[in-house]
Amino acid sequence: MIETIELTKRYRSVHAVDGLSFVAQPGRVTGFLGLNGSGKTTTLRMLLGLTRPTSGTALIGGKAFTELAHPLREVGAVLEQGISHPGQSGRAHLTAQAMLAGVPRSRVDALLDEVGLTEDAHRRTGDYSLGMRQRLAVATALLPEPPVLILDEPANGLDPEGIAWLRRLLRAHAEAGGTVLVSSHQLAELALLIDDAVIIADGRLRRAGPLAELFGVDTQWLRVRGRDPEKLAAAFEKAEAKVDVYDDGVLEVAGLSAEEAGDLAFAEGVPIHELTVETPNLEQIFLDLAGAR
Repeated sequence: MIETIELTKRYRSVHAVDGLSFVAQPGRVTGFLGLNGSGKTTTLRMLLGLTRPTSGTALIGGKAFTELAHPLREVGAVLEQGISHPGQSGRAHLTAQAMLAGVPRSRVDALLDEVGLTEDAHRRTGDYSLGMRQRLAVATALLPEPPVLILDEPANGLDPEGIAWLRRLLRAHAEAGGTVLVSSHQLAELALLIDDAVIIADGRLRRAGPLAELFGVDTQWLRVRGRDPEKLAAAFEKAEAKVDVYDDGVLEVAGLSAEEAGDLAFAEGVPIHELTVETPNLEQIFLDLAGAR
């Protein structure tokens, strides 16, 4: 399990992270979402022991990263591009990382094949495309088969095929009992992957919980068009629904199910021309909670 407890990081008068508490559970993929400057990367660096918290605690398996017996074997991370020496080949980079982590060299060829770099393993990583470097970074994180993965923008530079590959890989890791914490700006893609979401803004927690709860009935509304919009609006408001009426006669209704709205329209004798259930996507929810405009 990954856990932060009142995690705080101050740089003079700036609170980069401010009392942040959340949990990422084993067997689940947790999306870590926030605008640029919201404190995401600082939080991930504190989890990985790269930045010292001003106060609070960042734990992996109940311990600080620096207290783990074999941190390279227990946590795989992708934080930034350029982790390899540009003069090294992809195979040489992974071989050196395997030696550092105490991993059999036989893992190298298996991982090169898994991330799709076998044909380019002999090339200098300085000649790799952005997507190829990202695949190599993921391979490095997976090298010791760690139970925990912490990934910051792992899909950067990947084409649609690569993004689908990454989604399958992370999903399989979680289904095998691993813990995945992933930050990404590709929200539509992230919505297909994650089980839970942690949304922060200005270093503070805005929402944490299962993605299904973010997409719950309280976030749904109805788009309704009928022959008599004013009569419909009055009937819906009498039923304690929130109704917005637009110039084109469209009603946006919150607080009623489609069945309830249809029954009310029928009772009022107003023909319905359109009745659609609308649900915000992850991007809409994220922007609302993150305070973006």
